[in-house]
Amino acid sequence: MLVTDRLILRPWREEDREPFAALNADADVMRYFPSVQTRAQSDATIDRQMKAQAEVGYCFWATEKRDSGQFIGFIGIQDVPDYYGIGDGIEIGWRLAANAWGQGLAPEGARACLAFAFSKLQAPEVVAFTAKVNGPSMRVMEKIGMTRDQGGDFDHPMIEEGHPIRPHVLYRIGAEDMR
Repeated sequence: MLVTDRLILRPWREEDREPFAALNADADVMRYFPSVQTRAQSDATIDRQMKAQAEVGYCFWATEKRDSGQFIGFIGIQDVPDYYGIGDGIEIGWRLAANAWGQGLAPEGARACLAFAFSKLQAPEVVAFTAKVNGPSMRVMEKIGMTRDQGGDFDHPMIEEGHPIRPHVLYRIGAEDMR
């Protein structure tokens, strides 16, 4: 569990399933994904994160506001999946409910995740990637000190050719770059 001034990043609980499914069914939240998720797809995402937490001790953690306990989505880290073809390493990511946008919560939680990755895991580098059209996520990446790897941009292998979100950008930050 990670705690910041305004957030708690914690392991997933069964009671997170319903609000996470609602978040994943929101077309605004999922606009940079191929589609919204069904309840079964959303639950499968939680199951994968619970498994990662149990096996390696980290995941895209369920995230809640400290003051209210309100579930707002996830912020966390995971091992980079092999199918991206960008090498081994740690990926940072976030997905927040629309009512949590524009408050600096994603960068706040992401900074805590970077500190965890570099101090506890001794990761030499953390990467992030998103659809080339996802300006909001790229701004978060830049706010937390990540730099775009122009030569690392790639087409997402799980998204059909010609889809507007298939082209992805890659960002990196090394342990020595932490501010």
